[in-house]
Amino acid sequence: MMHEAQPAPDDRSLGELFGDLTRELSTLVRQEAELAKTEIGQKAARVGKDVGMLAAGVAVAYAGLLALVAAVIALLVHAGMTWWGSALLVGVIVAAIGGILVWKGLDALKHEDLAPRETVETIKEGAKWTRRQVG
Repeated sequence: MMHEAQPAPDDRSLGELFGDLTRELSTLVRQEAELAKTEIGQKAARVGKDVGMLAAGVAVAYAGLLALVAAVIALLVHAGMTWWGSALLVGVIVAAIGGILVWKGLDALKHEDLAPRETVETIKEGAKWTRRQVG
């Protein structure tokens, strides 16, 4: 009958084992903090892009308001429309375009998940590992 090899007993003292555990937990916490920082930075960059789209939409709507109001109103008046009628028509069209751009930017921001999900999962795994080591 073959005997399975027994694992060698650990010759470290309880104090040394707790010291190792403390060092490993400290390293884990530092690594998790770095991971959270990186993950939040990546998400902030995406949010920054979405805010940029929102700002671009507002700027385009404003520029459109200035340019179109001046040019198209003049053309419509020249074509026989009243000043107020042409201003109303152009204003509605420009506002709609700007509204669509703003809506797209806000919609993109609503769908952005800012929580550091990977870090939370890793911390949970670390907590489970620690409980197994101590328990």
